[in-house]
Amino acid sequence: MTTLDIIRKTKAAWSALRDADAETKNRFLTAMADSLVEHTAEILTCNEADLEAARGRISDVMLDRLRLDEGRIAAMAEGIRATVKLPDHTGRILSETRHANGMTIYKKQVPLGLVAIIYESRPNVTSDAAALTVKSGNVCVLRSGKEAVRTSTAIVKALKQGISAVGGDPDIVNILEDTSHESARVLMTADGLVDLLIPRGGAGLIRACVEQATVPCIQTGTGICHVYVDEYADLDKAVKIIVNAKTSRPSVCNAEEVCLVHSAVAERFLPMLRKALVEDRTAAGQIPVELRLDPRAAAVIPGTPAGPADFDTEFLDYILAVRVVDSV
Repeated sequence: MTTLDIIRKTKAAWSALRDADAETKNRFLTAMADSLVEHTAEILTCNEADLEAARGRISDVMLDRLRLDEGRIAAMAEGIRATVKLPDHTGRILSETRHANGMTIYKKQVPLGLVAIIYESRPNVTSDAAALTVKSGNVCVLRSGKEAVRTSTAIVKALKQGISAVGGDPDIVNILEDTSHESARVLMTADGLVDLLIPRGGAGLIRACVEQATVPCIQTGTGICHVYVDEYADLDKAVKIIVNAKTSRPSVCNAEEVCLVHSAVAERFLPMLRKALVEDRTAAGQIPVELRLDPRAAAVIPGTPAGPADFDTEFLDYILAVRVVDSV
């Protein structure tokens, strides 16, 4: 089946979802979560195949982003169940104006139709994206990164089986097994079929979608997350926050990439930071964080001199750019 065939099949299934009430959509979502857990073994088998194919081609940090286990699949299912608890905004009146002639004009929230989501090799995005589109009354076509396509396809298969089990049309959620540039181009230019395109990933992916798409496209931002340590901060707590934000999973888009430190506490705080991220991790046999320092930070602690792009880079690795600043 071609990419365009899948898009058309998915759009045709929207009639089964666009007028569904909150109870129906929540029933689909609950079944999707249950089915995801029930098919853990099959998903993990496909994930191991993806990992094996990717070893030696992507970094260990990116392999961790690709890797699933029973706990991560259970967390994905809980993420779907969390959407069940969200309010259903379909049909909500956002504003209303009554004119003197008796006419009432109102703005009402309605589903968009078919949402296409292009994302990189993070399997959990597959279930997140599917759940949020179903909750909002939309159907979705997903396109995963090639490193995760076996895993993502297995996840979608489980989600579709859950929808079918409770009487829903499984084609409200579909995935492209073709991860070529051509399949992305078809998604970007499927005028009249794709109602919204969402790129979720790095700057290159976002730029390609914005520049090439002829369908409506949301320009999202890259995940360059900053932590600012103010002069009045609890420095011990700040160290713990940064260790968690940088090292717990450096491959995810909400990992910390930049640390800004107030000049009033830089001489006290920066040695604490280096001890926690470099010395203590090395002593524990863990990967130390490379600190890329601006000149003021480099005057306090040793590290790598920061380049001009380091404060505007999503490293997705054990690298942290550090700058000393004079105020918020």
